[in-house]
Amino acid sequence: MATIPPQFPMEIRSALRWASSSVYFLRPIGTATAPRFRHRLKLFRPRAFSSSVKLPTKPPLCTADELHYVSVPNSDWRLALWRYFPSPQAPTRNHPLLLLSGVGTNAIGYDLSPGCSFARHMSAQGFETWILEVRGAGLSTRVSDLKDVQDSAHKLSHEIESTARAAATGASSADQERATDAVGSAPASDVSVVGEASSWDESKLVARLTATFMRLSERLSGFLSEGQSVFMSAKLFDKIAMLLQDSQLFERFSEIRSKLLSLIESRQNSGLGNQIRELTQRLVDLLDDGQKSVSPQLIDLQERLTSTIEDFQKQLDLIIQYDWDFDNYLEEDVPAAIEYVRAQSKPKDGKLFAIGHSMGGILLYAMLSRCAFEGREPCLAAVATLASSVDYTSSDSALKLLIPLADPAQALSVPVVPLGALLAAAYPLWTRPPYVLSWLNDLISATDMMHPEQLEKLVLNNFCTIPAKLLIQLTTAFREGGLRDRSGKFYYKDHLSKTTVPVLALAGDRDLICPPVAVEETAKMFPENLVTYKELGEPDGPHYAHYDLVGGRLAVEQVYPCITEFLSQHDSA
Repeated sequence: MATIPPQFPMEIRSALRWASSSVYFLRPIGTATAPRFRHRLKLFRPRAFSSSVKLPTKPPLCTADELHYVSVPNSDWRLALWRYFPSPQAPTRNHPLLLLSGVGTNAIGYDLSPGCSFARHMSAQGFETWILEVRGAGLSTRVSDLKDVQDSAHKLSHEIESTARAAATGASSADQERATDAVGSAPASDVSVVGEASSWDESKLVARLTATFMRLSERLSGFLSEGQSVFMSAKLFDKIAMLLQDSQLFERFSEIRSKLLSLIESRQNSGLGNQIRELTQRLVDLLDDGQKSVSPQLIDLQERLTSTIEDFQKQLDLIIQYDWDFDNYLEEDVPAAIEYVRAQSKPKDGKLFAIGHSMGGILLYAMLSRCAFEGREPCLAAVATLASSVDYTSSDSALKLLIPLADPAQALSVPVVPLGALLAAAYPLWTRPPYVLSWLNDLISATDMMHPEQLEKLVLNNFCTIPAKLLIQLTTAFREGGLRDRSGKFYYKDHLSKTTVPVLALAGDRDLICPPVAVEETAKMFPENLVTYKELGEPDGPHYAHYDLVGGRLAVEQVYPCITEFLSQHDSA
């Protein structure tokens, strides 16, 4: 059995440190203002889509027959749906099929190439097949007007393909080195103190600082808890304090800092804006005194302070831009997609089939649990999950190493994990001599189970950026009771025994991310007459790792037929 190499925890920590410094180089995911986050328990309800569009011209990245977009109610998100028409030579099916991908992945994993495409295989079996890309993944986009979707889709397609080409040729490593070098030069401690004191543009500095403090007290109040907002405020002041700690101004700064923190924490004061502006002016005046003193420690203070503020603002922007978790997918994205597919395909009984890989399967489990809890019949005729579980406590999953991100302070320091960029940067190190990161391959595919071209496409094109807020919720699957909703009070596995939907749960024998024991433990939660559990792989080979169930070279012979047979058994109208 494959094992996690001893250097893996250290590599993960290094990757997170790199992520904390590289997030500023991520492209914005949209220009629209994100809706305020609601910290409350919200029961699952299918929601009708508000508006939709089918693109007249697909971008090159999309290899489906059609590309559709569905709007998420009460947001600016437009979710991409890849559509594959059923083969006219195949048996007629009564239910369309919806595919859900794993965390931080897009639709490409289901359609790697004409010869390795789960989506194409299922459409060839007669199933009208759809792949959902949830918010922040693949070609999904955040635009305020549907007419802008076409341009946005083609732009996203170009960016994903360009990044993959650069990584494949090794350019990404050099580019990333330059990027991290640029970040490394930003801290104040590395700035030269040689030179003359620069003149202040006082009005601009006051405006910039005031805007930053106001955003902390107002705009972020809908995204962060009170404790988190105070933490972020204190973090900014700590950075400023580092610029003054060796000067006589430090004591005066501490007094102003205390008052500003108190105001930011209060939030409710009607004169908050004026008070913050007044204290900000005092802070700038204080720094101005330091600048005029021409103390060696304070030369170029404005430049360093401006850099500190800019970096901090970028981090705030990331927290706001990537403000969603697992329950947002469950309560908003998946229901919008289901309703859209039902409206397009018009199944007689109003139901569809759904298959989820990794987190996609977890979403389906959570949906079944919520429907059972609420006493509703879900609009699913049958469900198949690949390498999915809602409780990892009994397993030795490699994902346990992400548990440190469950610390809110850590999540605020690293608001996103740019998984796609990390893997693209690491890819040459595990595929080329001296193969220092070759062990990463075991997390994705077992030995000789994926063709090199398809593995490269999977690694360089399939992965996206993951919000820390999403990872925080997913890490509850490693605690007693398993995965919970964002309130921490609803345990998704508790109601699986009440479902009436048939379930097929597949596991890979060499899966380090979702080991078979975790898959089987979740399968045991279902009524025995409704669940089918199967572990793929043989003692002497072949073996199946996390992505081999979808894109392995033997999947078309050993995995896909199991799924087709299962769905066919439950395809009565």
